[in-house]
Amino acid sequence: MREYATQMEAARKGIITEELKKVAEKELMTVEELMPLVAAGKVVICANKNHKSIDPQGIGSMLKTKINVNLGVSRDCNDYDMEMTKVMEAVNMGAHAIMDLSSHGDTTAFRRKLVSECPVMIGTVPVYDAVIHYQRDLDRLTAKDFIEVVRLHAEDGVDFVTLHCGITRNTIEQIKKYKRKMNIVSRGGSLVFAWMSMRGEENPFYQYFDEILDICREYDVTISLGDALRPGCLADASDVCQIEELVRLGELTKRAWEKDVQVMVEGPGHMPIDQIEANMKIQQTICQGAPFYVLGPLVTDIAPGYDHITAAIGGAIAASAGAAFLCYVTPSEHLALPNLEDVKQGIIASKIAAHAADIAKGVRGARKIDDKMAEARRIFDWETQWQCAIDPETAKKIRAERKPEHEDTCSMCGKFCAVRSMNKALAGEYIDIL
Repeated sequence: MREYATQMEAARKGIITEELKKVAEKELMTVEELMPLVAAGKVVICANKNHKSIDPQGIGSMLKTKINVNLGVSRDCNDYDMEMTKVMEAVNMGAHAIMDLSSHGDTTAFRRKLVSECPVMIGTVPVYDAVIHYQRDLDRLTAKDFIEVVRLHAEDGVDFVTLHCGITRNTIEQIKKYKRKMNIVSRGGSLVFAWMSMRGEENPFYQYFDEILDICREYDVTISLGDALRPGCLADASDVCQIEELVRLGELTKRAWEKDVQVMVEGPGHMPIDQIEANMKIQQTICQGAPFYVLGPLVTDIAPGYDHITAAIGGAIAASAGAAFLCYVTPSEHLALPNLEDVKQGIIASKIAAHAADIAKGVRGARKIDDKMAEARRIFDWETQWQCAIDPETAKKIRAERKPEHEDTCSMCGKFCAVRSMNKALAGEYIDIL
């Protein structure tokens, strides 16, 4: 029998878990360096005790920035086999977490299949699943129903759950008073808001937070405190609704830590570039360094079809300023369920953002591969360049389709290549151009 319930409790007791050792090794840290960060809640190791196939990762601003991939079926696109193909492709491409956002069909079977086969962290949003699990519409669900779905997901082995605990009955009047352009764009947040509006009751995830903590402690489920009031457009960024919810999430973070339950805090959303860094610092202060999990932020509202780029710009700035976990955004954001190519483009964009941020904030070993790429480019070592590339297949394909006459050039510069000319000049060789 384990001497601890959660990774946080183990760290506080000085117990070195297998998960802690593996994460320390991946992050080029010693166990002695990592343990106090887990004990303080500044690093989370999302690893449900029932997720036997997991290859654990750490999430924290001082570690390598991690990437989450949202997947799952909807009523309009409900091919579970295709979703599983996307899952494994995402894992192969380096995703650190998969969030199952399924809102149709046999969600329990799919979730259990994910846990049994997927080696990365698995996250869910139980409020989505409540309607599907009970096959009852929102107004016919009780507070107890929502809590029992949290328990079901925990028992199934889910590593982290997004719970929109920060909106309350007061939020209903607040939303009406401040007249946001996009109101609530969080799907889970809107469902909780709708349930409170129809039932006239308090948010069950807030009212019964202590009961939820007991469930999460039992299975070592990390709570990802959902930002129901994240801005859905630039006009709503950093408004009273968003900041007031963040203050409440900071209070809930402390309550979770008192029971040794690991916590992440979710953040914006759509946000102008000049507000991102300040938002990261405010979150770190209010939530006392709990890892920040951001969607984007998307730095403009006018790029449907290219929102993986708008999110990568914001994500790089956010992570360099302290965000620990980037939720990928695909080209189909705001438009449709992502297909396999969308998933690929979303992951690549997020990986570029995460890596750029890690270099900027001096994460151990982050720039090593860039230096290796630079050396390979200088000596025209194409095989090493492919090994260093985030997407080697695309890089290979572009070169193959537009192959140059000479191997020590590319088809853009030919013998005008600066690298070629400098190599020859420094070696005292004749530099032929024509």
